[in-house]
Amino acid sequence: MKEGIHPAYYQAKVVCNCGNEFTTGSTKKEIHVEVCSKCHSFYTGQQKTALARGRIDKFNRKYGIQAAN
Repeated sequence: MKEGIHPAYYQAKVVCNCGNEFTTGSTKKEIHVEVCSKCHSFYTGQQKTALARGRIDKFNRKYGIQAAN
């Protein structure tokens, strides 16, 4: 590798809006993100239930089934 042409590489601290922090390699010293694996619905399992409810509602509308309350 040529000297002096590559950016500095740091052990960056990543900070999420939910408060989670972790370290990774980056050319920046600190990174701020809006979602991470601790709060994203795909990783927390919330996405599956939301998708299932959507499918059930679609099925009920298609066949005219009323929800019993």
